Amino acid sequence: MAESLLINNDLPKEEKYKLLLPQLKALIEAEPDTIANMANISSALKMTFGFFWVGFYIVKREELVLGPFQGTIACTRIKYGKGVCGTAWKEKRIVIVEDVDQFPGHIACDANSRSEIVLPLFDKDEVFAVLDIDSNQVNHFDATDAHYLEEIVRLIEFQY
Repeated sequence: MAESLLINNDLPKEEKYKLLLPQLKALIEAEPDTIANMANISSALKMTFGFFWVGFYIVKREELVLGPFQGTIACTRIKYGKGVCGTAWKEKRIVIVEDVDQFPGHIACDANSRSEIVLPLFDKDEVFAVLDIDSNQVNHFDATDAHYLEEIVRLIEFQY
């Protein structure tokens, strides 16, 4: 597949995910490098949905270290169990935060972030990275996002 993306901004959110998913599969299936694939997935998600910030943090020892992303300058390191990303890592689950100001211990990398979704990526039973997506709107993420973003992170897990 050429490095291009078909985007239809007139579609509802779920239909955008359905259009994006096979394109991502085709884009990354021949590329064995996880970092390269994280970079393209970050870009594709930002281009398709216009999210405020999209990126990956990679587990290195007892910290999450900033990986490929699209958006404003970000926090470089996040401790285990801290903030939304550290919580998703520690609890090994998807975390959706409707209003980041209401999340105890939220790490404000950018004050314009208003809601967030974080998905852990697994190698067997261990988290090796998280996908972090921020919106500048409160209550932006829902079960539809969680479902399709989980399908997207599974594409990388399969390769890892």
